[in-house]
Amino acid sequence: MSPDPEVPLARVRSYCLALPEAEERLSHGSPGFLISGGKFFAYFWHNHHNDGETVAIVRTTGHDEQQMLIENDPAFYYAPPYLGTFGWVAMRLDGADLDWDRVDDRIAASWELAAPERLLEAGGR
Repeated sequence: MSPDPEVPLARVRSYCLALPEAEERLSHGSPGFLISGGKFFAYFWHNHHNDGETVAIVRTTGHDEQQMLIENDPAFYYAPPYLGTFGWVAMRLDGADLDWDRVDDRIAASWELAAPERLLEAGGR
């Protein structure tokens, strides 16, 4: 099982909530991050399906991008249960050499995919 999830959760939470109009809400017992009054753009799961994984789950542009990410780095990305069928991708957060800039970039891209036009026109993230 992954080590203490509080450290990666704090990092994911801090980055997500710094994005415009982002909120946190529990979703199926795990932290989820959404745009106020709108769509979810990220989830944090720790041992969610008794799999021992600590992951952040984000939107992609669709199945083609999801497949490309997974094929290019299967040790980091995978299609999560439920959301994977909609093109979302999970990022494993328990590696000792985790590239947090890559995690932050994927979260930001996911936010942009969920953001309403008015936020994007106002300058986005």
